Amino acid sequence: MPIRIRVAICDDHAIVRAGFRQFIADQADMEVTAEADTGRAALDIARSGRCDVLLLDISMPGQNGVDTLRAIKAGQPELPVLILSGYPEENYALSLMKMGASGYLRKDVDPDEVLRAIRLVAQGRRYVSQAVGEMLAAGIDDPDAAPPHTKLSDREQQVFLRLAKGETVTGIAEALNLSVKTVSTYRARLFEKLSLQSNSELTYYAMKQGLIE
Repeated sequence: MPIRIRVAICDDHAIVRAGFRQFIADQADMEVTAEADTGRAALDIARSGRCDVLLLDISMPGQNGVDTLRAIKAGQPELPVLILSGYPEENYALSLMKMGASGYLRKDVDPDEVLRAIRLVAQGRRYVSQAVGEMLAAGIDDPDAAPPHTKLSDREQQVFLRLAKGETVTGIAEALNLSVKTVSTYRARLFEKLSLQSNSELTYYAMKQGLIE
């Protein structure tokens, strides 16, 4: 572990960043070296090598946390990324950890738990909360019990969330640097995997699962 763990805080709410900054700054073995309020800025920080651990909000403007995580893991696979979220663990945790996140933290978690998670992932380990551990155990005991969206690939997850929020196939293709045909193929595959037949059903599914508001 480095003498001082360099932490980047990436969240679009200044008050959230200030809260994390305050209790991280009080630690002798940590320092906040970068902050971002958009997904693209978070990606720039990851590429710059200015941090040892990156805290990433899942709901970021411009480029959401799911897209940002995928981009970080494509370019900086060894950088530990801790996801910050206001959503319950069952909504996103398994999917994001499958995409390479080192851990999943609720924003209302005790600060001591955040510090423990940072120290763990800085050592190259994964942070698994009790709730996520129980979900993993349940998945081992009964793989069919997990919601269908948790079994999507990371690219399918990206397309799924964008479609659920009302983005067009053309818009998604431009945002993700894919062809319209490729996105259409992902869309058809999503309908099949989730047993859905339309974009409206897909949006309803996402809202019912608490993946979008």
